[in-house]
Amino acid sequence: MRGTYFDLESPVDVRRLQNPEMVFADLQGLVILDEIQTLPELFAVLRVVVDKPKNKCNFLILGSASPSVIKNVSESLAGRVEFVDLSGFTLDEVGIENWKTLWVRGGFPRSFLAKREKDSFAWREGFIRTFLQRDIPQLGIKIAAPAMRRFWTMLAHYHGQVWNASRIGASLGINDKTARSYLDILTETYMIRQLQPWHENISKRQVKSPKIFFHDTGLLHNLLSLQDYSTLSGHPQVGASWEGFALEQVLQSIKPAEAYYWATYSEAELDLFFILNGKRWGIEFKFNEAPASTRSMRIAIENLKLHKLLLVYPGNTAYPIDEHIVVCPIGHVFRCVDGE
Repeated sequence: MRGTYFDLESPVDVRRLQNPEMVFADLQGLVILDEIQTLPELFAVLRVVVDKPKNKCNFLILGSASPSVIKNVSESLAGRVEFVDLSGFTLDEVGIENWKTLWVRGGFPRSFLAKREKDSFAWREGFIRTFLQRDIPQLGIKIAAPAMRRFWTMLAHYHGQVWNASRIGASLGINDKTARSYLDILTETYMIRQLQPWHENISKRQVKSPKIFFHDTGLLHNLLSLQDYSTLSGHPQVGASWEGFALEQVLQSIKPAEAYYWATYSEAELDLFFILNGKRWGIEFKFNEAPASTRSMRIAIENLKLHKLLLVYPGNTAYPIDEHIVVCPIGHVFRCVDGE
């Protein structure tokens, strides 16, 4: 298939598209429009072009996610577009033997593939600065970079915890509404995942606020000043970091339609809950060589009526603990679910 590439941050390519309808009429095959957020007026043109009977192009639109971009796509190209969220490298791509490197450095290609730890760390620091100083303003969001950096760093210390706007806001001297708006910005730009709670019809009081996770643990480790595996493994946040890393790998591997966590205020919680092919699955993430079942897990199995509960750990062997609980290596979760 023939292809044509436009970099919309290039003045030359932008000039080429001064009359986009005419340009696209002469093209065929795949047309790639990179950094579309810099030229949002193209969305209205694309709707006209793709509806023309003589159109011979398929368009691949790339760019930084933002509320305005998603809104423009949804309104201008409704029924004509498919969204694909691109993650960083996953264990399926780099190999399970490289899980420590992927965990420490994260999934951004230049970070993961760097020759040395300090080079990877430096690339991520550059990414964070560029994101705050250039990308955020380009998306039309007017927040001072130092303020957002302080908030992002604060979130690193709350990674894996239930969102509490009052506590985080008080730590930074901002109100709940401002803290919420900052969180939404980082969520909408795919820096932060808000894992929503599942509610079951039981008598116990259940947690109703989302849990906060970094999509990329490499960025998390930069904001916590953790440069290598030895430093990370001795840090108080190692368990929370592992949970976030394993959570992303599982979601990328299994791809459930919806995913949640579950917790009561009294006695039980579950790191991840989803329904797949009509069956209820629970997952607990344990940074432990020999994870064991707990009372909390058995309460979750009973209250949520789980088909199976997987204990995901950094080991190499899958084995059952009992009828409902299976210990599963992080790189074999799809097999544990698909081959059960």
